[in-house]
Amino acid sequence: MRFIFKTDYAQDIRLAKHGGHLFWYGTLALALLAAPWLFAEYWLAQLTFVLIYSIVGLGLMLLAGFTGLFSIGHAAFLGVGAYTEAVLVNMGWPFPLALLLAALLSAAVGVVVGLPALRVKGIYLGIATLSFGFIVEEVLARWESVTKGNTGLHVAAPSLLGQPLGSGAGFYFLCLAITVAATLAILNLLRSPTGRAFVAIRDSEISAQSMGIQLARYKTLSFALSAALAGLGGALYAHKLTFISPDQFNILQSIDLLLMVVIGGLGSVHGAFLGAIFLISMPQVIALGKDWLPAAVGQAPGLQAMVYGVVLIAFVLFEPMGLYGRWLKVRTYLQLFPFYRRGMFKRQKTFQKSERVR
Repeated sequence: MRFIFKTDYAQDIRLAKHGGHLFWYGTLALALLAAPWLFAEYWLAQLTFVLIYSIVGLGLMLLAGFTGLFSIGHAAFLGVGAYTEAVLVNMGWPFPLALLLAALLSAAVGVVVGLPALRVKGIYLGIATLSFGFIVEEVLARWESVTKGNTGLHVAAPSLLGQPLGSGAGFYFLCLAITVAATLAILNLLRSPTGRAFVAIRDSEISAQSMGIQLARYKTLSFALSAALAGLGGALYAHKLTFISPDQFNILQSIDLLLMVVIGGLGSVHGAFLGAIFLISMPQVIALGKDWLPAAVGQAPGLQAMVYGVVLIAFVLFEPMGLYGRWLKVRTYLQLFPFYRRGMFKRQKTFQKSERVR
């Protein structure tokens, strides 16, 4: 078992807590850099989708996992970023500028959506964001002069510094660089007073307000940052698909995104990546498993939705901390063996919730 003796504050907020972190994350970085030479084109494309969904997952994790505000219409921000990128690039705008504007416009839309969060929360906030998702999908379908409506819109290939990136190894390295930058930005944000304010709002709005935290400001900021990352991911998503249509950003996409962060592990940056891996790999696993199932089951049209539902219910009932929570338990078991106690991670009941005092 590793014991870390901290002697100053800088050591406490350091991203890499010990040498093991540097070794394993360095190994992961080398593996990701070598991926175009290690994997076939198909699997490299799947890894690119994992990186894109991880960017979106980081934004939704910031909103739901660290601020406690759930959005059931997050695919709308994905669509705003995708269509903004597609329209601007097709008009001849430089790729970096179009990418920046896609994130900024999505953030502006996130501020507008975040305004209802100042008055509602819980299921009512979910209904508000769900309604916004339907509105955006309808706007994308009806604004045919810009979005081409339901016929869809082709997206020009991106180019950086005069070099076309296409959708292969060059585009993969671009997504990898943006994912690393977004991850470092989120990690540093969570160490700042703003990130601590987000966590305080998640734990108890009344306690946070009593400490001088402005709820309106930080809730709106959380929505804006989450929407900006979703728009950034949507812009990359549009280039990867090369063709987008409004039905790609519907309620099912929003549910997939929410499923991603819940199964990955709410309240952890690692959970966004684990959830993205699950979201991309699960359809591949189901497709491979169909050959081993009876024809009546394997060819059923709702098999994937049923598997997703069963997996989500299983995680909610038996592993609320998600995949990252399960990894923490396995790691702790290996570190403490043979002194691991079964009830070490059992959630304790609390009777001091300030939310009850109203």
